[in-house]
Amino acid sequence: MSSLVDTKMWVGGGRNNSRPRYSQPRVTIRVFCFNFPSYGVKLHQLCYKIESMTLAPDTIELAARARADLRMGVPVIIGSSLVLAAETLGETRLEALQTADMELVLAITDWRAKTLKATAYDTDVARIVVPKDASVNWIGSIANPSDDLNAPMKGPLRTIRDGSAETARLAIQLAKDAQLLPAVVLGDLEAPHDYARQHYLTILGVEALARVSNVSSPQFPLVNARLPLEVNEAGRLHVFRPEDGGEEHYAIEIGQPSRSEPLLTRLHSACFTGDVLGSLKCDCGPQLRGALTQMGAAGEGVLLYLNQEGRGIGLANKMRAYSLQDQGFDTVEANHRLGFEDDERDFRIGASILKSMGFTQIRLLTNNPAKIAMLEANGLEVTERVPLKVGETRFNTNYLATKATKSGHLL
Repeated sequence: MSSLVDTKMWVGGGRNNSRPRYSQPRVTIRVFCFNFPSYGVKLHQLCYKIESMTLAPDTIELAARARADLRMGVPVIIGSSLVLAAETLGETRLEALQTADMELVLAITDWRAKTLKATAYDTDVARIVVPKDASVNWIGSIANPSDDLNAPMKGPLRTIRDGSAETARLAIQLAKDAQLLPAVVLGDLEAPHDYARQHYLTILGVEALARVSNVSSPQFPLVNARLPLEVNEAGRLHVFRPEDGGEEHYAIEIGQPSRSEPLLTRLHSACFTGDVLGSLKCDCGPQLRGALTQMGAAGEGVLLYLNQEGRGIGLANKMRAYSLQDQGFDTVEANHRLGFEDDERDFRIGASILKSMGFTQIRLLTNNPAKIAMLEANGLEVTERVPLKVGETRFNTNYLATKATKSGHLL
């Protein structure tokens, strides 16, 4: 007698072969079970036969590849649209598209559109018709506000009212995820799959990309080790790696904190200029050291060091914002002129890491009510807000005032 069972496995998935989000079954295993009753016992011989297998990347992996492509100036395809990042678009590729007589559209966010006095018919996105003779410099001047004050007249800009903006919206988010300026050039393709094969380009479906776009990636613990610190010798550093190939994040655990009591906790976003260089333009460095000092004195605590530089826009864009601040704009206005929101960080990452470490109740070291709201919305109980008012200098007085008046920080 024999029986046959088919089962599916997700190769390269989460821990213990758990199914990764948005992945497809990679391997079908056919199990043959043979019984031999004549021996007086049941003997089972399991024969595994791999029916089908693919090593092709899934949507999450394709999106990671697309981010890298855009950073290199390589086009990607979303649905039936060719997409290039405005920041990394080169003359050679632009000339090739113009020679092919492709009609191009430059998509920017509504914040950048407001600065340029361009109408955003799609509410959060403006699709600008690119002139046939447009240069890389012209496209760059629309995307990058660094020269706005010297050359404020960039129009008239003709924006598109009809059709769906979903592809443009997804492409802008992809550029943000790649820590590029949120501006992309798009062109329609008649045969996108053929075009992708001909030019060796990454191609993503609109619906598939929409399912993973702006979704907080699961964080998997990679390694942890003892790390004696100045504030307390009982330190331990945990490294977490996201499923989507993004930046790794760190948890600094001090002592052996109980999982049943509210824990002193800080979500600290990476700040190279403040944490490492001691910049006086922000209060990040003093907040980092102040939080660790409080945890060291208490004998326990967890500080999450999240790699979300510049409130989530990356170091290069943060320096662009600093340059705009030198022109007289405050920190929020600078972000808006670049095309970003006030704050592009994802605090869901922090909630995921804390819960994976077994913490559900925390005493949060923060001046930012938005952190509390986001953590509570993602399953954590914030039993107390612990203020962290440190690091004011004559160089950051206006910055701190803007955080209080425009971003709601309690300072």
